[in-house]
Amino acid sequence: MITKHNRRKFLATSGALPFLGFNSARATTQKDEAVGFFLIGDTHFLADKENPAKLDPRSASVTSNLVATLNKLGGTSIPTEAGGGKVLSPKGLIHAGDVIDTGDKNGTLSEKMQVTEWNSFSETFGLTGKDGKLNMPVYEVHGNHDSPNGEGMAVKKIIARNKNRSGVDNISPNGVHYSWDWEKVHFINLGIVVGQVATVARKRRYNPLGSLEFLAKDLKEKVGDSGRPVVITHHVDMQRYSQPLPVDDKKAMSMEWDPEDVQGFYKAIEGYNIAAVLYGHTHARNVYRWDGTPKRSGKGIPVFNVDNGSHFHGKEQAFFYFEVGSNQCLVREFFTKDGWESGAWTPQTWATNHTKAKTV
Repeated sequence: MITKHNRRKFLATSGALPFLGFNSARATTQKDEAVGFFLIGDTHFLADKENPAKLDPRSASVTSNLVATLNKLGGTSIPTEAGGGKVLSPKGLIHAGDVIDTGDKNGTLSEKMQVTEWNSFSETFGLTGKDGKLNMPVYEVHGNHDSPNGEGMAVKKIIARNKNRSGVDNISPNGVHYSWDWEKVHFINLGIVVGQVATVARKRRYNPLGSLEFLAKDLKEKVGDSGRPVVITHHVDMQRYSQPLPVDDKKAMSMEWDPEDVQGFYKAIEGYNIAAVLYGHTHARNVYRWDGTPKRSGKGIPVFNVDNGSHFHGKEQAFFYFEVGSNQCLVREFFTKDGWESGAWTPQTWATNHTKAKTV
């Protein structure tokens, strides 16, 4: 899915978003305890259809430039209009899915392209920060262009990578979903969507692969009543599907995320100390609070929808830089208009206090 992104419009309207404003004193305090990391999404590595053993030149250029940009940012200064301070040494990079472009397509040509695309991702981004061109560990989820039914090559590769992923200490029985800690912050990666609730048997458009069950168990066992901050990543946006449950099963089955599962997701995380829910998919930046409904009430869980990070389709890309501490999440965006030949900080900051800790 590609949505035309008018960044100027976003900058003009984002001030009305229901988030606490930035102030430098708060940011200085935050840096003493914060965990720094990057969030990207929708890299869409694309092989050349005429020569599927090679990457499309557009994709090769923008993905390489993105990694070079990420490698340069640690320790650099952030301009005052983007909150000031310096980029912390990043703990790692979270990828919100659609790593490759052709994983949702069938046929001999597509299968060859998928291999090239995934191998290019693996060689460019690596896994541990020491085995690719990126100098930090990587934590990806799969999206609809990777494997919508959960049976594709990308999911199998993620399962294999999870066995060697830095710091991971909890993996779902099927090997797809996983969690880890950076200092006091708990991170959970849940794949394409979160589901499925046990009371609804209908087929899902995108297979959640048991992510809801893993989430609930992980929160109970790894977080409990500790009040620790939690960061959750999946691929598909949920606010569009936070709607009254459809009477017709066919309508629900056509939706990317079953509304019953969306409500199950919200109930599973409601009350925990959620620092942020992260996703991609929409190819546009979107920042808001979510209270389980399709309306923006200004209250609820902080949500960050990251723009496409290196899509071959155009030059405008962006990613987020996060600093998460015990009580606050501080977020900045870095963007490009020329395919990462150059880049700059968006003149804006999002700072928000976490939701209340769950009492058990």
